[in-house]
Amino acid sequence: MPKPFTPKVVTANALIAGDVVYLAADDTWTRHLSRAEVLTDEADADLRLLLAQSQPGEVVGAYLAEVTADGTPTHFREEFRRTGPSNYPHGKQADSAHV
Repeated sequence: MPKPFTPKVVTANALIAGDVVYLAADDTWTRHLSRAEVLTDEADADLRLLLAQSQPGEVVGAYLAEVTADGTPTHFREEFRRTGPSNYPHGKQADSAHV
């Protein structure tokens, strides 16, 4: 029996800056997970991923990341990617608008 589909977001890294980015509902890339489109339909998620993968001039390494229905990451890897390096506060950690 197949595993039921769980909510996902499309995530990647910005090609030039390397920042973690998320695909928004308006087809733009955002650095804020809270602005990402939460996909609840498997077919839609697959189409959105194909769109992301068709933009090699903007992003690299696009994939679907599992989130809760409200967009909270379900895996520590995605939480780490969302907040950035943990060695000292800088970048996203210094920016209180990262959530």
